[in-house]
Amino acid sequence: MNASHVVLYRYTIPFTEPITVKRQRLVHRDGIIIALKTAEESYVAYGEIAPLPGLHSETLEQAETQLVELLSKRGITNHNSLPEGLYPSVRTGLEMAMINLDSAISGAFPSFSETIAVFEHVPVNALLFGDTALIMQRAEQYFALGYRTFKLKITASNTGNAIKSIHALHNTFGNHIELRLDANQSLSLDKAVDFAKNIPPGSVAYIEEPLQQAECIGEFYAKTALHSALDETLWQKPDLLFKIPVESLAALILKPNRLGGIFVALELARYACKKNLLAVFSSAFESGISLSFYTWLAASTSTKPAACGLDTYRYLQHDLLETPFGAENALLDPQKLYRDGVKVNQRSLRRTSLWTL
Repeated sequence: MNASHVVLYRYTIPFTEPITVKRQRLVHRDGIIIALKTAEESYVAYGEIAPLPGLHSETLEQAETQLVELLSKRGITNHNSLPEGLYPSVRTGLEMAMINLDSAISGAFPSFSETIAVFEHVPVNALLFGDTALIMQRAEQYFALGYRTFKLKITASNTGNAIKSIHALHNTFGNHIELRLDANQSLSLDKAVDFAKNIPPGSVAYIEEPLQQAECIGEFYAKTALHSALDETLWQKPDLLFKIPVESLAALILKPNRLGGIFVALELARYACKKNLLAVFSSAFESGISLSFYTWLAASTSTKPAACGLDTYRYLQHDLLETPFGAENALLDPQKLYRDGVKVNQRSLRRTSLWTL
């Protein structure tokens, strides 16, 4: 990396509708954009630092304080120079900007594998929530747009509605869709087993984080034959990945800005490939800067990318890019999106500070 100075920006983007994360109701998305610039601004590269309330342990203010402290020490030259102990969101934004700058200077797309060719398209899963009527209305709209993978949120308090919705989805679409569930660690083992026995056999591909105690996922699979996916467990108890029976798993959900950075996510993607698990890159309601980058990660780390959780752009009223991030026929074009993802609309940002390296 040959950056000569750094510019920090803030942004605020309203949600199209309130979003609830771990019982926190959010009406807008806030974040920091870091711009690395070479001498005479020949090249500019961006990264996004956006901890999400309810998901991250650090606040945006804490992330900014840590970032400013690091910049004041001129503590960034390349990703190997970054110190231990950085917040996950801070490390992700810095690594993203550094990789993007290297790409801009070299004139080549980032490369993360010597053996896997970049896939032409990455499918997206559509997020479903609400009562059954709203879920079906949205599912039919998404299906008409070309979506064939859906993710349904469930909680301990709404398993009845979830069962009803799963039956409705299965009766309407059958095997024409892949249905994933996300319980966000909300169910006891007994309740999860009871839930699994009340849905149509074969109607669900996997359930993300079904249990309050992830240690019991192997037992859950033995009793239900329903595969699980790991999300929160990957950063809460990372060693459990190697203790949970691999046959009980179907996927790893990879949120780089929560896991601890781009390179941590890449290591997990490689592990998933080795164990024949899906590597499902997912966002934390970030802007198109991050979504475009994650699309490239998904396309270049698997021989057949899984449908990814990058549909969250639909819940932001506007993007930070000159050409807003989006899918066409439920497919993402990695090369186009990466090229568009480095072109930021400065009018969407508020500059907060300038640093010389």
